[in-house]
Amino acid sequence: MPLTELHHCSIRTEKAKMDETRDFYVDILGMQVGDRPPFPFPGYWLYVGKQAVIHIVGIDPDDPQGLLDYLGQDRIDSLTGGGAVDHLAFNSVEPEELLDRLKATGYPYFERKVPNMNLFQIFLDDPNGITIELNYFDNAGDPGAKNIYDS
Repeated sequence: MPLTELHHCSIRTEKAKMDETRDFYVDILGMQVGDRPPFPFPGYWLYVGKQAVIHIVGIDPDDPQGLLDYLGQDRIDSLTGGGAVDHLAFNSVEPEELLDRLKATGYPYFERKVPNMNLFQIFLDDPNGITIELNYFDNAGDPGAKNIYDS
């Protein structure tokens, strides 16, 4: 049973940060809010094309029962936080578009070029402190670079 792809990531956040988290993925990264089943807790599903890649799960500290019923009581201690997850990485195209958006909004980020790979990367943190890595392969961000597929 070989794996074929990563389906989605789920981010748990307090209800008060849900919209800020949604806005980061929509306004900064260009995802779109889409259909989501009627779960007994607040949240959003964010899409890249036809695939929901980020599931935002809202935690209402005043009424977490819907989420607790759905997840199970044994998961109550870990409702928020990144735990052992260090970052989420996406392959991307057209880094200039994102760089222009980040500069226009003043959103903090840093860039890196990976040696010997012709890989340009942009890193930024979402409102919950989760690091997002955006990978631009094959000359992106470096017009003088050799094509990585021409070895």
